[in-house]
Amino acid sequence: MSPDMQGLIFKVSQILFESKLNIEKNDEFVDKEQNIFFMRTEVSGNLNAHEILKKLQTALPTQAQINIIPQTKKTIIIFCTKENHCLGDLLLRYESGELNVNIAAVISNYEILGDLVKKFNINFIHISHENLSRKEHEEKILKACEAYNADYLVLAKYMRILSPSFVEKYQQKIINIHHSFLPAFIGANPYKQAYQRGVKLIGATAHFVNDNLDEGPIIAQDIISIDHSYTWKDMQKAGRNIEKIVFAKAIDLALQDRIFVYGNKTVVF
Repeated sequence: MSPDMQGLIFKVSQILFESKLNIEKNDEFVDKEQNIFFMRTEVSGNLNAHEILKKLQTALPTQAQINIIPQTKKTIIIFCTKENHCLGDLLLRYESGELNVNIAAVISNYEILGDLVKKFNINFIHISHENLSRKEHEEKILKACEAYNADYLVLAKYMRILSPSFVEKYQQKIINIHHSFLPAFIGANPYKQAYQRGVKLIGATAHFVNDNLDEGPIIAQDIISIDHSYTWKDMQKAGRNIEKIVFAKAIDLALQDRIFVYGNKTVVF
């Protein structure tokens, strides 16, 4: 990510060519309103990361943000509460190899989903929130997380609001999923509220978590059409299906390092 100017692609490509690296895939985008240039390049060959980084820093503008990321399997910790659809979907994708990730542990404030998790031979950590302040509860969770070097925390319908101090420790590393009825239908049973209003579209949004509830940078979204024949339970079932798909897509994009975050938005290649 860099201030846009003429010749950026040429400069990067020249350095990679001179370093005998092969460009296998390249994506670029320019935000013309902000004058910001984005570029993601996949290369193969004998790469000396320190040397390449130094050359790029010399050739590109001083404000440029440059990351060289090796293709390795990342580690996540899943947070959940009582709903099993997003968690179960991730576990199945993990077991089948569709999701190229190491699930280090599943943390929940209830024991309900423990048996499901244990079927996949994954460590299940129950940390009850009862009789604890939010700070005390989060301190216990943070201590549990410290045992693993997780690249991301993923909130699979985790029904607890994380404090700003917690989020600060995992900036742009916490991924959440929720229905896309916000802000119109909030609180208990949004599907019943949507049914009563005759909603014709159901959607889901996956985003990074920040200090503003459900307002972090959006990674992925999708919608499906419904009609008057749907009961609110039919709508809920359809909503859960799309939540699973959008959540898995967002996590996969993060695992592949395909997301650029700037301001409160993303560029996704």
